Amino acid sequence: MSDEELVKSFREGDEPRKAFDAIVRTYGERLYWHIRKMVISHDDANDVLQNCLVKAWNGLPGFREESKLFTWLYRIATNEVITFLKRRRTHRFQPLSEVSRQLVESLHADPLFRGDEIELKLQKAIHSLPNKQRMVFCMRYYDELKYEEISKILHTSVGALKASYHHAVSKIEAYIKQN
Repeated sequence: MSDEELVKSFREGDEPRKAFDAIVRTYGERLYWHIRKMVISHDDANDVLQNCLVKAWNGLPGFREESKLFTWLYRIATNEVITFLKRRRTHRFQPLSEVSRQLVESLHADPLFRGDEIELKLQKAIHSLPNKQRMVFCMRYYDELKYEEISKILHTSVGALKASYHHAVSKIEAYIKQN
């Protein structure tokens, strides 16, 4: 089903729950991996995804369809990631860089992490980036989103996104060379 059909089925169908389940089946895995790249932990990613889906369920009746459904869901997921990271930082009274370092270090203990040393080094490099650069890099590199889509998600100009991505790539390259 198209995005329009999914939204229409949710709003006008006899069983909005089934329509929402179809939305989750369509986009849930992509949202999970987007979130997981930011928060590292499988359990944290699941928690953030659940929060995202609750907000989507509550917000779907008012969805104006000015953007694609996927873009709207990604925006919710991204905002939930930012909220999660801020909450973790303030809850532990730590700077965000320390929270990022702890998240990356938790990869060693994560039984679901299947990466080798190169992947671990890449994750460390990515998590050394400022939040915005990290998000732009992950959306562009891993999720292969176009700058126009990222612009709608992050409410940032395409030019600023290109600059953020370029800076992120440069910092990642420098990190890998130094470590």
